[in-house]
Amino acid sequence: MLLKCLSTVSFVAAASALASTVVPPGAQGKWFDRSAALNTTGSNTDADAIFATAQTIDQKSTATGPPNQPVNDTSVTAVDGELLSPVSSTTIRRAFVPGALDRRSPEKYTLVFNGTGTGPDDRDASIRGTGYLTFTTVDNSTYNIDACLAFCDSISACVFVNLFYEHNNPDLDASNSNLKCAAFSDTHMAAEKTDSGGKQLATKPTGLTYIQQSCGYSSAILVEPETPEGYELVFGPIDGANNAPGYMGFAFLDQYDAGACAQQCSSRGADSQGGACQYFNIWRAVVDGVPTTYTCSMYFIPANASSAVNTGQGDLQVTFSRGYKRTNLVIDGGFEDFTECADFCYDTSDATWTGTSVDDGIDDATIFFYPPFAHSGNAVALLGSANGFDALAGTLTPATPLATRAGQKYSIGFFQASAFSPPEQEQPAFVDVQWNGATVQTIRPGFSNWEFFQVQVTAVGNDVLSFHGGAAPAWTFLDDITVFLA
Repeated sequence: MLLKCLSTVSFVAAASALASTVVPPGAQGKWFDRSAALNTTGSNTDADAIFATAQTIDQKSTATGPPNQPVNDTSVTAVDGELLSPVSSTTIRRAFVPGALDRRSPEKYTLVFNGTGTGPDDRDASIRGTGYLTFTTVDNSTYNIDACLAFCDSISACVFVNLFYEHNNPDLDASNSNLKCAAFSDTHMAAEKTDSGGKQLATKPTGLTYIQQSCGYSSAILVEPETPEGYELVFGPIDGANNAPGYMGFAFLDQYDAGACAQQCSSRGADSQGGACQYFNIWRAVVDGVPTTYTCSMYFIPANASSAVNTGQGDLQVTFSRGYKRTNLVIDGGFEDFTECADFCYDTSDATWTGTSVDDGIDDATIFFYPPFAHSGNAVALLGSANGFDALAGTLTPATPLATRAGQKYSIGFFQASAFSPPEQEQPAFVDVQWNGATVQTIRPGFSNWEFFQVQVTAVGNDVLSFHGGAAPAWTFLDDITVFLA
């Protein structure tokens, strides 16, 4: 009993000393340094940079080399306006296996354009366009349309084939056919028949290569993409791209590949103010009626169709625009559902979060409704006694376990600030990030304004996330907490 009394006296003395220097958060005190809260002014999509880069990029390809080459991974062709040599964006090679997919009926294909014939003087050109996948040769005893359409069916991304004869190409001798069937993931028009041959591939006196009877067949404009794991579809397809705050940058892809765009978002470096990428907008750029590139714009604030107002610029049109947001397993990671008042209040818990104190601790983990304290929005969490009644750490935990899956890796993200008290009093500030009760990382930021942190963990399933820390007057604020599939 004596120890308890002494402990109480010491806490009262500490609180008295604190009150003489700092008005605590629970008494609506002011931050010593409040300069680094989220400010999205001027952070909207840089549409001019995207459109300008789309006018200069050339990622068109045509059927060259030996037949039956593997379908390449989706590649990144530009990042934030800088053109790149193609860099693989995915780790899984999308090989084709003839007959592995269900056949579409030939009636599901439409003739997009016809060839010019096979007479001695007839000349044509093959497609040089975006979304090129691979090519094969088919039996040339007839103009074998069905075999070419079956080849397209064997490739999941294929929606269009260009069937044509190529003469004087010794690379085709091994296949005993010069009837080439080129597969694309985008549909092309006759105006894109620009590769007429003209190459000296065979030994002279054999002449230059030339093309005959180049026809195009399409089953769709683009394949309906699967929603990437860890993301959810927000809108689309529509013919408008997002003009939204929280813009982080863009990449161009050589295929309309939502999975590759998701990978760009997931691996994008965190923004110092906004944190990790939480949303992407993928769309097809059409210049002068010709598919040109596939844009992947990334944001740290999820957007929706209401801001998808960029329909194009000049001769560039936005088509097939879709928005996807990352699935945050933390319910109300920004504490915005805490609405017990309209101006200033705090509590130790709400419907989605629970704060706990140990021993004789009082309000050592709390949720505040007070915009001046928050990193963004109206609410924020606090570790450390809200009114400075003790110098004990508190623990903040979601009210229910996370909907994680065993064996999967997840990325915990959050903003932390310990700049309420003067620097010397905030020096001991710390946060333990706990996963199923075990500390996976301890952060000792000292005096620090809002800063983003990430911690990677492996799930056992229905995992429990906690934040433990704070010791008044070394208070720690937490906001915008996320748990994303890594």
